[in-house]
Amino acid sequence: MKKIATIIFTLTAIFMLSSCNKKTADAKIKIVTTIFPEYDWVQNILGEKAGQADLTLLLDKGVDLHSYQPTVQDMAKLSVADIFIYVGGESDEWVEDALKTVKNKHMRVVNLLEVLGDKVKEEEVVEGMEGEHHHDDHHEGEEHDADEHHHDEEEAEYDEHVWLSLKNARLLCAAITETLCAVDEKNAATYRANLASYDKTLAALDSQYADAVKNAPLKTLVFGDRFPFRYLVDDYGISYYAAFAGCSAETEASFKTVAFLAAKVDELALPAVCKIESGDGKIAGTIIQNSKAKQAKVLTLNSLQSASSRDLSDGTSYIGIMQENLSVLKEALGTL
Repeated sequence: MKKIATIIFTLTAIFMLSSCNKKTADAKIKIVTTIFPEYDWVQNILGEKAGQADLTLLLDKGVDLHSYQPTVQDMAKLSVADIFIYVGGESDEWVEDALKTVKNKHMRVVNLLEVLGDKVKEEEVVEGMEGEHHHDDHHEGEEHDADEHHHDEEEAEYDEHVWLSLKNARLLCAAITETLCAVDEKNAATYRANLASYDKTLAALDSQYADAVKNAPLKTLVFGDRFPFRYLVDDYGISYYAAFAGCSAETEASFKTVAFLAAKVDELALPAVCKIESGDGKIAGTIIQNSKAKQAKVLTLNSLQSASSRDLSDGTSYIGIMQENLSVLKEALGTL
């Protein structure tokens, strides 16, 4: 009787084990991304294998990176993910605590800023930008505490908008591909082939940007808005003046800032003042009205911070938006 029981137990264990193995083999890879560029990059790397992955975009429905807070549903998806991809800047401070509570302890994590390492840039305040004075009149007339001053100097703020560099995009896609290959080795050759094809597209667009700027009569942008495009302009040697830094929460520009930017429009004979896709264009319009260039246009460069999966279903893509940005850039630099 014991022998029969042992055989039954053994057969049951084998059945359960084979059932578990089948479920594992058939299960979709769960990938969670925070922003649209990451989501679209993964789609391109997956290619024809996209049906074998469960891909989630957390910052959906037009939510901005700087104001996002995860919901209970978001945390549930993250907890069981096989791969989690996020930017890793100040806006992602919630991630550290979230990762401590995940159920999948074998999760692979891709932090974009960590991948780029010393290519990540500190937040920059340029001449005329709102908030520049904070460096000078903090605790005016009072002695600074030496330790506090040292702490302020040590604590750098990093520019999170790394996806707006096509050169960065190539490095980040390569890192994402290797992570995907590590999780799904049987399809690694397909993922690497898809990356090679996508990388050629990114490289070609990078060359188009370089040629456009090289041949443009102007090399400076004026932005009546936040300026998240530092990685892009630095790639091609473009100068810029802006109302606010890229991660600024400010929305009102002082008359001094408007007057400074209007003077730059006149001095450089610029045909346009730019804004980002979520801006209402009021500051840009005010800058033009305070300049001599009353016919100057307000142009929109898309920072890809609020694109959604619905945009993707409508045909929006990282490459497509960066191509549109190139056309806008040409016009802003006087080529069109």
